Amino acid sequence: MSTAERALALRPSANDRFKEGFGALFWGCVALAVAIHFVIIAAWPTMNAADLSVTTSAMQTIDLPPEIEIPKAPPPIVRPAVPVVGSAALDENLTIAATTFDANPIEKLPPPANTTQAADLAAAPHFTPYEVAPDLINRSEVAQALLKYYPPLLLQSGIGGRVKLWFYIDTEGRVLRTQVVESSGYPQLDAAAQQVAAMMRFSPALNRDQKIPVWVQLPVVFESIY
Repeated sequence: MSTAERALALRPSANDRFKEGFGALFWGCVALAVAIHFVIIAAWPTMNAADLSVTTSAMQTIDLPPEIEIPKAPPPIVRPAVPVVGSAALDENLTIAATTFDANPIEKLPPPANTTQAADLAAAPHFTPYEVAPDLINRSEVAQALLKYYPPLLLQSGIGGRVKLWFYIDTEGRVLRTQVVESSGYPQLDAAAQQVAAMMRFSPALNRDQKIPVWVQLPVVFESIY
């Protein structure tokens, strides 16, 4: 056997070399794994557990309300006595006389209920009962009076207004008194409305075909033509 063959025969095989270096490779891998785990654990973010504790409040004692005493039931209602038909005797020939208009003419009838005397009625506005309301009969004259008494400054400025008045109308249809209920906002128009109202003439109010004095509310309207 030559020297080269002898040296080749004495050279360790690959399996022998692997077995010889296995220990160092194993422990090296273990050390590397430990180092990797240590780095991961050290770099992992801190996590805090949520507070799941339960809090309880102290119980308080309260005083019970006083005991309510239920009153006794009232005594039963006494049953009324059974009505008894009276024994009064009536005349079978009893009659009631017929009522006719001839026996009771309108002129002799009493005045309507709650009728106030004329003097007291004119003192202040208040509701007056009537069956037929008064009606304005001189409308053309009132239209002319609206232009006549219209304040010139307000007329030329195009300012109008509506004035609501109380009218006291006597049995002849004349306006005896007026009173402002709702102002137009302009004292000049309010005064002019009362001047126009004094010229108005009405048909008298009627109650049971009788002429009566009344208080009524009517508006007086001023409309500018400019």
